[in-house]
Amino acid sequence: MQNFPECLRLYLVTDAPERCSLGLAETVRRAIAGGATLVQYRREHADAATMLREAAELREITRAAGVPFIVNNHVQLALQVGADGVHVGQADTPAAEARRLLGPRAVIGISVSNEREMRAVDARAADYVGCGPVFPTATKADAAPAVGVEGWARLSRICPLPIVGIGGITAARARQLRAAGPCNGVAVVSAICGAADPAAAAREFTTALS
Repeated sequence: MQNFPECLRLYLVTDAPERCSLGLAETVRRAIAGGATLVQYRREHADAATMLREAAELREITRAAGVPFIVNNHVQLALQVGADGVHVGQADTPAAEARRLLGPRAVIGISVSNEREMRAVDARAADYVGCGPVFPTATKADAAPAVGVEGWARLSRICPLPIVGIGGITAARARQLRAAGPCNGVAVVSAICGAADPAAAAREFTTALS
């Protein structure tokens, strides 16, 4: 991907449609208009047909905008809609398997929440690390304990790949992470998806990260 890792700067992770202030598709459109540089489709409770329909629509929106599109965990769904890659958790499809299935040009991200996981990152299979949750978050029910800014700083310094912070990220907290250690970007869910004006919320992050 030509603009990697710059596209990690403002990494939008979609929330459930009912928690998106303007609905899933329109929220993504406006977030991109406000400066989101990458979109990850994350859907935890939906049937396969719904996920295919939603992901395909977001793929078209992101393609038209020239913004990379990532699917959370579901490698086959990523293949079906022509996504640019996948993001996997510690209990999901292994990064090496995702790489084998998606090929050398795909973007593969992996979630890390502690030092043991960070030191086990396979830099040959993955392209970037999503580290967190940095702050407490209600967006993901099974999230690990928050690592805090000090924990983020420690983990980011031993990360072998580009890194983004996730979990409870606000514009002010994005500034904290940038000041604390290596930071290629922040992954944001509710602060943009739940905002009355997703474009304005994204612009606030863009300003904070500039």
